[in-house]
Amino acid sequence: MTCPRTAPTDATIRHPAFTRRFAIQAGAVGLLGLGLDHLAALRAAGSPAGLTGGTARSVIFIFLSGGLAQHESFDPKPDAPEDIRGEFRPIATRTPGVHICEHLPMLAARSDLWSMVRSLTHPHNDHSAGHHVMLTGRSELPPGFSVNRPNPTDWPSIASVVGAVSGPRGNLPPAVVLPERLVHNTGRVIPGQFGGAMGPRRDPWFVEASAFDPRAYGAFPEYEFDHQDRPRTALRQRFQVPDLTLPEGLGGGRFEGRLGLLAQLDRQRVGLDGSSSAGEFDARRQAAVSLLTDAKIRRAFDVSESDPKLLDSYGRNSFGWSLLMARRLVEAGVALVQVNLGNNETWDTHGNAFPHLKDKLLPPTDRAVSALLEDLQSCGLLDSTLIVMAGEFGRTPRISTLPSAYKLPGRDHWGRIQTVFLAGGGVVGGRVVGSSDRIGGHPASEPQTPEDLAATIYHALGISATAEWHDGLGRPHQVYHGKPIAGLS
Repeated sequence: MTCPRTAPTDATIRHPAFTRRFAIQAGAVGLLGLGLDHLAALRAAGSPAGLTGGTARSVIFIFLSGGLAQHESFDPKPDAPEDIRGEFRPIATRTPGVHICEHLPMLAARSDLWSMVRSLTHPHNDHSAGHHVMLTGRSELPPGFSVNRPNPTDWPSIASVVGAVSGPRGNLPPAVVLPERLVHNTGRVIPGQFGGAMGPRRDPWFVEASAFDPRAYGAFPEYEFDHQDRPRTALRQRFQVPDLTLPEGLGGGRFEGRLGLLAQLDRQRVGLDGSSSAGEFDARRQAAVSLLTDAKIRRAFDVSESDPKLLDSYGRNSFGWSLLMARRLVEAGVALVQVNLGNNETWDTHGNAFPHLKDKLLPPTDRAVSALLEDLQSCGLLDSTLIVMAGEFGRTPRISTLPSAYKLPGRDHWGRIQTVFLAGGGVVGGRVVGSSDRIGGHPASEPQTPEDLAATIYHALGISATAEWHDGLGRPHQVYHGKPIAGLS
């Protein structure tokens, strides 16, 4: 588990200056066998704010990087002209009068467990801007925003805000992102995923369980594909479960001995600095120890040993494994788990859209999300777990072609409207909030914004309407910039 960041861009190279306290803490981390790159997370302060007792204990935020086409999922337009309605046909759901795409039959049969907002809108059609907007819940781009890299002036991600405001629960990280960071196929890291103006100490914990392959998309291994159908060899054959075991030669007695030495260092550190931050560091260090030694937490990450029937229900692929891991983590007590269903641009269906959606993308999504709903309901966690599924934008109402890159047609980027899926955590199933126009291009009623979606998440978790987060200089910022979406509960 890592909290990676992009390299500094300041052209002026300066020698680092370390305080004595920093050196003591760094030595303590090294004794645990973790390494200096974990120090920022270990030093993060708790600062929990007053919570108001929301309906949800946890949130699973499913992010569909690339942008899911609303016509080919939850907002079909069967009466529109062919170049708008597309190749797929609608099917009835369990909710009278509500239809969705024919390639989501399992979700259609469970529509009493989920609802949707068909009118979420923002003004951005660029991938990086769209990611930043939807992952942070802020439609206005921050000062210094760059599509090419994360910046320290970026707004903090929803995961970072939840982690900072709700604080740690016991010795668990408050917010986790899995199974990978969102990285463009050129290698540039997508903005909006990190702590931004809060500073890197507020980055969520990233579980790197999925190897990066710039030409591979989808639910590997069985549903892996390339958007342009180029000849390639599938490299990702299994889920790389994070290694939470102790380093070689650091078992049992030696580990306890090092913890004893840490206690001595703690006494020295407290003598050097009696501030309240000492206790905050202790909590973070204990979290690291727990990740290494707590069997319950290790089991949450290792889904490979699950009951075979459960694995089959989720699907033995990266989509299924990711959502099963998310369920394990919220059961363990993590406040927010962001699940990236597919690496960056997996859902970017400019071309070859209909065969790829039909054969590669919608089937594993339909199965895995349906299994998550059933699993949470059967173990009594659905009412206390809010599920949100969205991408950075929708797709254009009119089908287009790019013959230089794709054999078959698709749809372009479209921030004006997308459908958002919600379930659990106080959401009443079978409801539809808002609507799109007759071609699925703009909101026709009850338009909602990314700010409203973020507010829905914060409200469900019981975060106070007056809650604040603080940037790296200690300046306060409002958590809420919208209102919770009405009509879902």
